[in-house]
Amino acid sequence: MQKPVLVIKLGTAVITDEKGIIVQSIIKKVAAEVASLSGQYRIVLVSSGAVGSGRSFFQHYKGTLTERKAAAAVGNPILIRHYQKHFSAYGIPVAQALCERHHFSSRPRFLQLKETFEEFWKNGVLPIMNENDLVSNVELKFSDNDELATLTAIGFDAGALIICTSVGGFMDADQQIIPRVDKVDGRILGYVRTDKSSLGLGGMLSKLTFTRLANSLGIKVVICGLGGKAPFTDALAGRTGTSFRPQASNLKARQKWLASGSITLGSIFVDKGAARALSLRKSLLSVGIRKVQGKFTPGEVVQLIDEEENIIGVAKAKMGAEEVAANLSRKNVVAAHADDIVIF
Repeated sequence: MQKPVLVIKLGTAVITDEKGIIVQSIIKKVAAEVASLSGQYRIVLVSSGAVGSGRSFFQHYKGTLTERKAAAAVGNPILIRHYQKHFSAYGIPVAQALCERHHFSSRPRFLQLKETFEEFWKNGVLPIMNENDLVSNVELKFSDNDELATLTAIGFDAGALIICTSVGGFMDADQQIIPRVDKVDGRILGYVRTDKSSLGLGGMLSKLTFTRLANSLGIKVVICGLGGKAPFTDALAGRTGTSFRPQASNLKARQKWLASGSITLGSIFVDKGAARALSLRKSLLSVGIRKVQGKFTPGEVVQLIDEEENIIGVAKAKMGAEEVAANLSRKNVVAAHADDIVIF
């Protein structure tokens, strides 16, 4: 029986100081923890920190898109060198896996990615993922590494996803860590503060958005810090951080891949009747589509949004954006087949 997949995401604020410099003691602790868990899991490490590591090489850095791309290109080899140094103490070689959105939105490319990771694990190599910032178009970028980690966990059918944060877990209104959350609902979202670190892109709202997606597809999510001797082990056991309970899911691998392409370039907005039909596993008909947003081609994955602006699922579009828009409100025109739709 294969070991389950564990995805661990480390944000910039967790592994760097206020100047963006990698903290060696933290990377050393991460290496020790991952090494101790490697006997139980096939592990993917999703690590930020490249931009922070490279930005000091650019004069008058202001954080523009071009500057971030350049800083990431300089910082990525610095980041991976630190990981190589500390994982080598445990005899674990590391591989740098720089990904772009098309690795998830195209089924053949995703399967190639998955096969490569299987080869890593088979040979005891730890893949360390990050976005390929140098070539990623602004319209094609992941929103942040919380999204990359979540889509990886979903696509690889992970048993658990650890999101490591500088605050140590999800906090209530009194700034106390909530040990367990059964459902990410309005009450939980009401606790969220909208601030974020100066170095990172994501905030707690981003983490909860992707936590809800992962939970809906049967993946346990833990938001935790790096305190203590065994932070990941303790977090998985529920002793530290916040554990988010997964829902039961019987989706097939292909359907989970569809879900891993969520938060995409395109959106299809549906009316109440279409939303109800989709919940009953029906095909999406043009008559129930209110509007189309973004650019997508036939076969690409789009998100489905209801009248309350909630993302209710994803679908592989049968038609491109222009054709869908041209057929709005027409009867008996199928925009996505039932087998190509996943409702959360």
